[in-house]
Parts: sequence; C-alpha cells; structure tokens
Amino acid sequence: MTRTDTRFGVLLMLGATFVFAMQDGISRHLAGEYNVLMVVMIRYWFFAAFVIAVATRKAGGLRAAAATSQPVLQFVRGLVLIVEICVMILGFVVLGLIESHAIFASYPLIIAALSGPILGERVGPWRWVAIAVGFTGILIILQPGVAVFSPAALIPLTAALLFALYGLLTRYAARRDSTATSFFWTGTVGAVAITLVGVWFWEPMTGPDWGWMALLCVTGALGHWLLIKCYEVAEASAVQPFAYFQLVFASTLALVVFDERIAPNVAIGAAIVVAAGLFTIYRERIAQRRWSS
Repeated sequence: MTRTDTRFGVLLMLGATFVFAMQDGISRHLAGEYNVLMVVMIRYWFFAAFVIAVATRKAGGLRAAAATSQPVLQFVRGLVLIVEICVMILGFVVLGLIESHAIFASYPLIIAALSGPILGERVGPWRWVAIAVGFTGILIILQPGVAVFSPAALIPLTAALLFALYGLLTRYAARRDSTATSFFWTGTVGAVAITLVGVWFWEPMTGPDWGWMALLCVTGALGHWLLIKCYEVAEASAVQPFAYFQLVFASTLALVVFDERIAPNVAIGAAIVVAAGLFTIYRERIAQRRWSS
C-alpha cells in the first residue's frame, strides 16, 4: 500500500465519519418526532436496496453474495446490528449526541477485551492496561454512585456492547465468508427483521420530514460506500484511528444545531476513552507486523 493510497484512505474515512455524524443528527431529529422503529425500518429499506444493488454488480451477482456456509451466524449478526442501531438512536433522543457518542467510543475496547475468550486472540498486557484505562474514562462519564447519575447513560453503553458483539461476530464470519457476503446478509436480514416489527408502529410523516428521511437514507448509503472504498485503498489499521472523528463531528453538530453542552466529566472521560482506543489500535498494528514478519 503506497503512501498516496493511505492518504486517500484517510480522506475517505474522514468523509465517512462526517456523513455518519450527519446521519446521527438526522436520526435524532426524526426519532424525536416519530417512533424509532419506524425510522430505522425506512432507513433499512433503502440500505437493503443499496446492498442488493452492490451485490448485483459483483461477479456472480446475488447468488454469489448470499452464498454462505454459516447462515445462522450471518443471521444473528444482522439481528444484533439492527438492535444496536435502534438502541443507539434511542440514546440520541434521550441523552443527546455528545454523551451518547462519548460512551459509544468505548466499543473498540470492548472488542479488544472480548477478542480473547470469543475469538481466541491473544490480548497482551499493554492492551489490558489500555482497556482498564478506557473503562476508567467510561466511569468518569457515567459518574456512578453520585446524585447526578442518569440511568439513561446505560443506553449508549448497551449499544456499544452490542456493536462490539457485532464486530466480533463479523471477525468470526470473515474466517469463512467474504466481506461482500457479510455486507449482503447485514442489509437484507436487518431489513426483514425490522420490517416485521416496525410496520406495526407506522405514523404519518410531514412533507419536510419525508425530505429528512430521504436524506437519512442517502447519507446511510453514501457513508457505507465511502467506508467500503476506504478499506479498498488503505489498510484498516492505518485508517481506523481516524474513525474517532465521528465523535468530533457529532459533538460539533450537537453544539451548533441541538444546543447541547459538553459537561466537564464527559469531555475528560471521552478524551481518556479515545486515547485508550488509539493506544489499543497501535498495539494491534505492532502485533500484526510481528505476525507478518
């Protein structure tokens, strides 16, 4: 991978995180006005159409994309992700973008902590230190045991746990399935599952909000396209640290549009979590280089 490719990959990652942050802002607005399940359902209809369109352009078409020797695993992956998205959007509405993203930023640490018992990967002492430091940051954000602690803060933490589980299941599935196959199952299973539930919570939407919904669908597809292109031109370990910019973009949006405020404990805790996450990624890169050498 050349240096130019890596730079382009970084730009694509920054673009993806910016688009996803805007998507989160739109989701917060719509979920504040309508049922979360309905909002996610419509978003997933478009996402499934995007996934199918991508699959048809690949060699072998839909048949090749859907081919898997582990359908149960792929089905569970899709269900876990759709539940995580619903929980996270609920967190945006109840808690706000800033605090939700600050807590959600812990998911790489959760993946690192669980990769040993679930995937059999070796987690060295330095990464365990980073994990412990990161969860200290989460405790600073949550402030358990004090009068101002809000149980609502557990909503994005639950989303982080679910997304970490999704990430681990995706790693496990990648041992036998291609990225295209996992991507196809993610979109289609999620669309079917959320439709079976969300259709019962349909509410009429205003004209302007249909416009926001259309923008939500477009940003979802655009964000995933940018992410796919990012991993095509650059190594994941090189661009992954820049995924934390979603916290920066989402926080800026929350300050400007939703008039949120950054509490000191949230700022300090988020900085600790991000620093620990970056150190974890750094240690993973070192481990990969040792393995490849």
